[in-house]
Amino acid sequence: MGFNFVRFKNRQAIQWGIIRDEKIYPLQGENLLLSDLIRIGLSHAISLTMKCRGESLDVDSAEILNPVTAPCQIVCQGKNYSEHRIETGASPQRPDFNLLFFKASSALSPPKGRVICPSHVKLLDYELELGLVIGRDIQGPQKITPENIGDYVCGIVMVNDISARDVQIPQGQWFKGKSYRTFCPAGPYLYILDNSDIERLSDLQLTLKVNGEIRQNGNTRDLLFGPAETLAEISHIMDLWAGDLILTGTPGGVALKVPAEFAHTMNPLFSSGQEQMKFFIQSQLNIPRYLDHGDVIESSIKSSDGLIDLGLQTLEVIKTAPKSGSREQTT
Repeated sequence: MGFNFVRFKNRQAIQWGIIRDEKIYPLQGENLLLSDLIRIGLSHAISLTMKCRGESLDVDSAEILNPVTAPCQIVCQGKNYSEHRIETGASPQRPDFNLLFFKASSALSPPKGRVICPSHVKLLDYELELGLVIGRDIQGPQKITPENIGDYVCGIVMVNDISARDVQIPQGQWFKGKSYRTFCPAGPYLYILDNSDIERLSDLQLTLKVNGEIRQNGNTRDLLFGPAETLAEISHIMDLWAGDLILTGTPGGVALKVPAEFAHTMNPLFSSGQEQMKFFIQSQLNIPRYLDHGDVIESSIKSSDGLIDLGLQTLEVIKTAPKSGSREQTT
């Protein structure tokens, strides 16, 4: 069984700690990045902390921070669950290729706090995802399998891939529509895997609620492209470093609903950007599931046996008002 790490603010310093019995036992060292912690050696940090009998803090009283730290690379998978593919207007079958894109690390934000919606965004959506934390530098093609993925992935984390659909879809700007500041809340816990946990990666339940209503309730057993296959593919394309983050896709239940017969009209090859924007926004504005000011998002990811629990993520949506005298950005 692995351990839950947490990154938190302790007085004026930022520290790491291990969760035991609803308490945080701090590690030595301050202001360490996730990559620093990994390179120091997670097993060494665990050993030192387990022997610690000193200061501890109640989890509920601590200011918990995002365990993933910038600078890092955030590589994302799109349309990786059949139900989510259907709601995007795509076929539910596994496609011929794995859809990959980036998200800016400046979007990282705390697991308990605010999601800031820019004033020009009308279609703000949620996407609960399992995140994989890279545990070693990968510089060249690797043969990665479900049996050896623990050699490359040191831990997992809960992430909400917040998305501005009226930027992402009509413009074809996935990076832009998903990279505004606060659009990548992660945590509260970074779960450090041990060998016995690897099989649980394919049996994690993802649950997201908005204002108490269950919106997403999926399981990683339904991933179309699994973590090992995806990581092997990425290794043939680009380098990864310890502390980088891979998002594995979101299950069905998001606000976005695109009828299959309309999907082609949002392809830049078929219509102008202005036509896409007008058509898409009008088709979505009547959907009440998009996030609004004051909405509260609660998320959890757990294994069916309860041995992995990534904590509770609680977020409040704040819509910013346009600045007086300024023109709102609409594209």
